[in-house]
Amino acid sequence: MASLIIGSDHRGFNLKEKIKEWLISQNYQIEDISNKTINPDDNYPDFAIKLGEKVVQNNIKGILFCANGVGVNIAVNKVKGVRASICFNEKQTRTGRNDDDLNVLCIASDFLSFEECQQIINAFLTTVFSPEERYIRRINIIKQYESTIG
Repeated sequence: MASLIIGSDHRGFNLKEKIKEWLISQNYQIEDISNKTINPDDNYPDFAIKLGEKVVQNNIKGILFCANGVGVNIAVNKVKGVRASICFNEKQTRTGRNDDDLNVLCIASDFLSFEECQQIINAFLTTVFSPEERYIRRINIIKQYESTIG
């Protein structure tokens, strides 16, 4: 059973809950770092940073949900070792995993249906990073830069 971390703010909460049920039915072990109920006063950076840290520490994938995906994407990418992106279709997601070793997927819950999310998430979870030298070289440039900053 594969492990996965998910999280959302109040705007992504309902879609995250539906996706969580679906992922569990697909035999994924889910750690949900979100609030247990909708809290309109929560702050997306709290969930994004916590998820990013767990993804890096445990070398697993994570999925974040918020209204437009932008806020969580910005926040989680501040965590050293995270390579996150908002994805809007299956092809974009597959190339993000294949070429860039995407380890956090950001979902824009106001812009994607449940069915679209299923396709995107399936692509995220099943596509393997390519061992091509050019992709490894590019990620190593990012890692080298990360090692020079705070």
